[in-house]
Amino acid sequence: MNIKSLIGIGVVVVLALYGINVNNNLVSKQENVKQSWAQVENQYQRRSDLIPNLVNTVKGAANFEKGTLTNVIEARSKATSVQISANDLNNPQKLQQFQAAQQQLSGALSRLMVTVERYPELKANQNFLSLQDQLEGTENRISVERNRFNRAAQDYNTSIRKFPASLLAGMLGFDKMAYFEAEKGAEEAPTVNF
Repeated sequence: MNIKSLIGIGVVVVLALYGINVNNNLVSKQENVKQSWAQVENQYQRRSDLIPNLVNTVKGAANFEKGTLTNVIEARSKATSVQISANDLNNPQKLQQFQAAQQQLSGALSRLMVTVERYPELKANQNFLSLQDQLEGTENRISVERNRFNRAAQDYNTSIRKFPASLLAGMLGFDKMAYFEAEKGAEEAPTVNF
């Protein structure tokens, strides 16, 4: 073997090792995004599990608006029917559908909480107060997990776009992940009238 052959073999080995390193790094980042997504789903599931208890507690209040409860029940049903798997995270349309269903449920829950203000006996109910606290805590957890998911997706997306890893990422099937985005109109402060 001559020196040119050894140099050629050395270059091939270095490139192969580099390719393996890039692949393993991207796989780790992709799995981190999927794990972050699992935590987002976990918190949405926790919220969904709390809603039947909340609805049953509110139903006990005399003369409570049934339409408000119906809206919450329907929004929960829709939110749980829109599923997205970790394999769909590179599909922005599916993530937007999922997000829209979850936002509809958030809106229905907000309207329920506003309506509850007119029922002092319900606001004094210890079960309701406990459920309300758990729901508020869950909404905060959802926000935290969505933020973590977006950071993991950003780290992954940045990695697959940086040169020279970008040359291998496309060939190895690493696609861009979608992000959670603020809902339309979120940039405007809500109007409060007394």
